[in-house]
Amino acid sequence: MVLPYARLGVNIDHVATIRNARGGAWPDPARAAKAARDAGADGITIHLREDRRHIRDGDLEAVSGAMSLPINLEMATTDEMLKIAMDFKPHAVCLVPEKREERTTEGGLDVARLHNVVSPFVRDLSENGSRVSLFIEPDIVQVAVAEAIGAPVVELHTGKYVEHVIAGEEKEAALELDRLKLAASEGKRRGIEVHAGHGLTYDTIKPVAQIPEIAEFNIGHFLVGEAIFVGLEAAVRHMRDLIDEARSE
Repeated sequence: MVLPYARLGVNIDHVATIRNARGGAWPDPARAAKAARDAGADGITIHLREDRRHIRDGDLEAVSGAMSLPINLEMATTDEMLKIAMDFKPHAVCLVPEKREERTTEGGLDVARLHNVVSPFVRDLSENGSRVSLFIEPDIVQVAVAEAIGAPVVELHTGKYVEHVIAGEEKEAALELDRLKLAASEGKRRGIEVHAGHGLTYDTIKPVAQIPEIAEFNIGHFLVGEAIFVGLEAAVRHMRDLIDEARSE
């Protein structure tokens, strides 16, 4: 059975990480965005963190001005980030948990516990014209709360599934994949668009890409790392091909 086309969003945060290591202007995240576009990406994801460890404020306009793909701005639920997003007006905003001490986003946003905090962000950003998604664990309760507070999109955290696959933990990986399938099905049933991302690699994308309800994948760190060896366009193009193959099998 051929599944519907799934979009690929490329996260270019770690191009900025390499740039910031030397404090200069290279490599340029805007150039990376154009390369991803040319290789078949459907959108560009950038995470403006409170500590500005990779993407900086000036990157928002630079990246959006460099190419015509939609921008997906990942951000924490803080007043500072809300003001920036309201002014920038990205195509999409993904609300994520954020801790200064973490290396990367470690898990999904607990919207069931934080619904009173998250709900005004969903409302204000939606009214401002951005498509709002919530980065959550693959849990049907989190999906239900996302619907209740009016989020049109959820992005399911795939990190645990990837970790189990890499560790060779087949049983645990299968259980986590089942959680992803159930959450995606529940999202679709509730009229929510379902995305997925975090940690996905060439070796882990296909089983997730075969979940029919998932409409978009957001992948970054692996692609930037692979680009060191093969170039960013080649890395993105191969991921695009793997997703397409999985949807047609």
